[in-house]
Amino acid sequence: MPLAPILIALVFAIALVLALPLSLVMRYRAGKARRLDRRWVATLNLLAIALSAGIFLWAAAITSFWLPDAFRYSLAGLLGGGLLGLLGLALTRWEETPQALHYTPNRWLILTINLAVTMRLLYGFWRGWQAWRTDGPDSSWLASAGVAGSMAVGAIVFGYYLTYSAGVRWRLRTIH
Repeated sequence: MPLAPILIALVFAIALVLALPLSLVMRYRAGKARRLDRRWVATLNLLAIALSAGIFLWAAAITSFWLPDAFRYSLAGLLGGGLLGLLGLALTRWEETPQALHYTPNRWLILTINLAVTMRLLYGFWRGWQAWRTDGPDSSWLASAGVAGSMAVGAIVFGYYLTYSAGVRWRLRTIH
């Protein structure tokens, strides 16, 4: 048995185990940070999130050929994330100064969204392992691993940031 592929897989697994918690902590820290009013940044964020959400829905539509609930769950997640985005806009602290506008997203809402993603990742790993062990690699373990539910959680994140970015852009437009 060749040793190089085993070592590469081991290094990759260790890097994944170390990088995933760090990336989630950094995402939380960046998500709750106080931000300066910049219209071009708000516009760029809105366009990038809208493009990403569109590509995500397109991928969910294609995935629904193999997993019938994927597109439906993704649409529901996008709608739920949009409602969370409206809540996030209502809970955002806006600070107007003579020089600029600053805004700070609600830390508890950002923490909740990050925890939902974290829990879904952990559940997906656990459920995928259970399905693989029980059903074997030749069965439909992909469907039983809960991929449609994971796509719904991803869509919640997209819906939240799409609505939040649109709200921030609208708020900046009405102030200046």
